[in-house]
Amino acid sequence: MKQILVIGIGAGNPEQITVEAIKALNRAEVFFILDKGYADDDLLHLRREICERYIEGEDYRLVQVRDPRRQEGGPSYQSNVEHWHEQRAVLFEQLIGNEVRDGETGGFLVWGDPALYDSTLRILDRVLARGREAFQYEVIPGITSVQALAAQHRVTLNRIGEPIQITTGRRLAQAQGADIENVVVMLDAHCTFERFIDQDLYIYWGAYLGTADEVLISGPLKQVSERIKRIREAARARKGWIMDTYLLRRDVE
Repeated sequence: MKQILVIGIGAGNPEQITVEAIKALNRAEVFFILDKGYADDDLLHLRREICERYIEGEDYRLVQVRDPRRQEGGPSYQSNVEHWHEQRAVLFEQLIGNEVRDGETGGFLVWGDPALYDSTLRILDRVLARGREAFQYEVIPGITSVQALAAQHRVTLNRIGEPIQITTGRRLAQAQGADIENVVVMLDAHCTFERFIDQDLYIYWGAYLGTADEVLISGPLKQVSERIKRIREAARARKGWIMDTYLLRRDVE
């Protein structure tokens, strides 16, 4: 039986790899690296660095393939994601079928944790449902950008007796400012926090967390909103991509 490992490798700092993840890295013969198509993709370099740093020996293979792009402007967001997931399922099925022999182990290296805003587990379940490839898979958790953000800003995600919400920029756009207590926002391409500058909110923002390019900004939202937007756009233009996360918190002091 083929084995697949879905390994959480943290938010970007190669030293934020768990012992369990290191052991998993040393169990696989082949790793699949999805290329997002950036001209200078630091994420590809970091995956390679992690393999070179933690895998003992050199008897493993890296298979790099272009990740299908999610279409924009379709009938709905859900239909766009469905189409993208199907494209990925076809790709994953080909990779597992062509690159992993019976009795071998393949690995997918996932940023952060595979259970938080990542589609790899859904795609593998879809591949299994298609019935053309048989395999077992195992999930190794990792440190998320949410944890890295809190650590770098030296804050707790919750205050005493208060809940935490983790959401996306798309869903935050539908929220009412009065509903925000402690909201962690991921996948926000449009600086949705700007909608709430008239609220008494405090923001902890971070980009490229755990990497040499890490940027951190915190303060009252109405005071730092424009600065975050300006620095974010400059960083994205310079690198061609950006990964950022932030915590919005009601100011009760």
